[in-house]
Amino acid sequence: MKKKFRISYLLIGILFLLLMSSFVYFSIKIRDIKNSVIETNSLMNQNFNSINNNINSINSDIDKINSDINHLDISVLETREDFEEQISKIKAKTSADFSGIIKYSIEAVVSIQTNVAQGSGFLITSDGYIVTNAHVLEGVKYATAITANQDEYSMLLVGYSSTLDLALLKIEDENWDYLKFADSGDVDLGDKVIAIGNPYGLSFSVTEGIISAVGRTIGDFGGKYIQTDTAINAGNSGGPLIDVNGEVVGVNNLKIDADNIGFALESNYVADEINVIALEKLGYELI
Repeated sequence: MKKKFRISYLLIGILFLLLMSSFVYFSIKIRDIKNSVIETNSLMNQNFNSINNNINSINSDIDKINSDINHLDISVLETREDFEEQISKIKAKTSADFSGIIKYSIEAVVSIQTNVAQGSGFLITSDGYIVTNAHVLEGVKYATAITANQDEYSMLLVGYSSTLDLALLKIEDENWDYLKFADSGDVDLGDKVIAIGNPYGLSFSVTEGIISAVGRTIGDFGGKYIQTDTAINAGNSGGPLIDVNGEVVGVNNLKIDADNIGFALESNYVADEINVIALEKLGYELI
């Protein structure tokens, strides 16, 4: 009987050892599997982050390429526009062909319509400041600027000079084409010029001529005047006299009762006086 108990205890002991061994074995396996899963997840996350970084790098490269293409397009466009402008100036200097200059200039000229009369003016800044003759606005109740595209804009009078017969006005909107002033001290006799304006209501007419004289004084008018054989008629007042570089050498003012004799206030006087008005009314210079 005792022998049977010993055998039973021995079998139970062996079974217990087997169970403990199995428990230890499977615990180690489970731990190894868990560590393997953790390591695999870590590697997957690293690979995923690496892929994301590569995708971001590729996207960044694509954005840079697109940016370079856009800059190239803008550069090509600017180069083309600059080239066309240079060709226009060369054509104007070497022949009587002002067509390119007119194309660029006429967008900056406006017809000024009032309840009394009409005249011309031109933009001198991209944000809508306009120069014209003060007498164009004499006694008016309202004034409207009409662009080459036939768009109409109400005008605000900023200031004027009765001595030089100049007025500074403002229209709304931005990004206007505008004309630059040349140094009238560089103007020579015989230089070719054009006048753009609205003679007798014929909107945006262009006439051509040469500089006949410079430094003229006209009666009680202040400043110095360019004399030109370019046709300047009623309605041209306040419009630009433009040289072969597409720059303003004078503001068309008047003609006398004789053929082919017109006068434009020299650009240096115009620029100086407009800056005086701007400083007084706006607190800063415009030119």
